[in-house]
Amino acid sequence: MATDPALAGNPLANQPVRQSTGTGGALNKTGFAWAVFEWARNPYYILIVIYIFAPYFARDIIGADLLASGQLDGLPEDEARAAANAQGQATIASVTKWAGFIAALTAPLLGAALDRGGRLKPILALFLGSITICSAMLWFAMPGGEGLPVPAIMALLVIAYVSYTYSEVTHNAMLSVSGEPKKLAMISGLGLGLGNGAATLIFLAIAVLFVLPATVSWPFAEPQFGVDLTKFEHARLAGPICAVWLALFSIPFFLNARDPGVPGASWTKAFREGAASVWRTIKAAAQYRQLMKFLVARMFYADGMAALLALGAVYVALFLGWNFLEMLCYAIFASACAFAGGIFGGWLEGKIGVKRALIVEILAMILTGLVQLSITQESLFLGLVENREMWDGPVFQTLSDLAYLGLISVVAIAATASISSGRTMLVTLAPPGRSGEFFGLYAIAGTITVWMGPLLVEQFTLWSGDQRIGMVSINLLFLIGLGALLTVRMPERAT
Repeated sequence: MATDPALAGNPLANQPVRQSTGTGGALNKTGFAWAVFEWARNPYYILIVIYIFAPYFARDIIGADLLASGQLDGLPEDEARAAANAQGQATIASVTKWAGFIAALTAPLLGAALDRGGRLKPILALFLGSITICSAMLWFAMPGGEGLPVPAIMALLVIAYVSYTYSEVTHNAMLSVSGEPKKLAMISGLGLGLGNGAATLIFLAIAVLFVLPATVSWPFAEPQFGVDLTKFEHARLAGPICAVWLALFSIPFFLNARDPGVPGASWTKAFREGAASVWRTIKAAAQYRQLMKFLVARMFYADGMAALLALGAVYVALFLGWNFLEMLCYAIFASACAFAGGIFGGWLEGKIGVKRALIVEILAMILTGLVQLSITQESLFLGLVENREMWDGPVFQTLSDLAYLGLISVVAIAATASISSGRTMLVTLAPPGRSGEFFGLYAIAGTITVWMGPLLVEQFTLWSGDQRIGMVSINLLFLIGLGALLTVRMPERAT
């Protein structure tokens, strides 16, 4: 292995540098294999963390159990429901907060070890196995005290969330060898697009096989495979579906993706040296001034985005009162837009540069999010427009529903594009051959304060009893991150 000559004379000069680039593009064998990994894994995050299971857990387990307990009996019905919804939102925020604490303390060490240890694929298989088991176990998450207790469900969600973060660090460490440098943006964007495309197909299957038959007796007279919607089996089934999907479709990745690891290298030594390297890197941060400024920016804007994605669907399900069919249509629409966002992000980076693309994407999330929070079941735009019924169909009957749904397309495209742009920016700024270590720091920049967004939402929601006030707090993180991003200077080759 060679040593990076740019590091000569500094504390990191003796660190081995692996081959840091690959060949081909997004449709090449190794590039497509890297991207198809997200087709297999990302549906877990989209279905469980965002659109289906989290709103079900918040409303039909946490909120429903609180109402059934009698603790809110002295309140009017609408106030009791609002209090139950707030508690549900706060519980999901708590899960994300604790998962963020754990990932923040460990992900950088993992990333540094990945640059020094053996093959990455076996390590990645362990993380995917953890996600698969936890996801399958969510079938036993039932309301009313049946099945798993609430603390056990929360533990499964935390373990899977941390494992998902670890798998992201490991997968990202393989990005630089998946294709030639100028093709990495499209490879990254294709992966995000495929992940959202896979989720869209699963959403459509759930709608066609279970929800539409129960709602409108179409295209079947009743839900298929004996699924009982009164027992929330359609929501609980999302866990096992994601588990099987992940196990099945990760196979092409393991067969064809390029693994930059060194066979036979000691993982014990890798973690020991990796921990020392992370510490040296932090102490030598001045030598990577622009990269560190970007990581500080990511620390805030990624936290805001994580909170927005993890809690946005919970918010809309509880605050606008959308039913499961509406949530499913929302998820399908948003996932389809996110598929376009993955491709759009790679295209936008090529047109205006990765930094400018990321700025545009963050601004779009801020402005659109504020407009969304001005919409209620009674009015739009802070009361300037009165809500009214637009049609008598089965979903999205009011102007508020349709306006919110339309704005979701902008958020979905911008959020997905920003993930692609962030990964490309890290690869552009990181020293050659050490992307795993810096993706570990990239992960900590996205997780060291990942508790902050959920904590703000949790505390502001509980303090005010208003879900909107809780969600508004997310924008503070976006603004701080955007301010830090504006100070980053990109290398000449990236402009």
